[in-house]
Amino acid sequence: MKKLTMAALTAAGILLAGAANADEALAKKADCLKCHAVDKKKMGPALKTAAAKFKGQKDAEAALVASVKSNKEHPEIKASDADLAAIAKWILSL
Repeated sequence: MKKLTMAALTAAGILLAGAANADEALAKKADCLKCHAVDKKKMGPALKTAAAKFKGQKDAEAALVASVKSNKEHPEIKASDADLAAIAKWILSL
């Protein structure tokens, strides 16, 4: 039973890591990572800084998406609303 539990936990971890990688890939595809890095400031703030700003807020994911869409410094956004939501969820998980 212990081995089965460990196998299930390992599989869940792999699936979650895959989802995180997929959302990071969406961020790359949308050119977010041209101006932002995960843990250091580039042209824009570090994504971890953005995550800290929005964590704990009610509807943090929607607030982060709205902030991105309303920011005049962002170039034309190359992602659908669904992709932006997935990217925001990934950023908030950092």
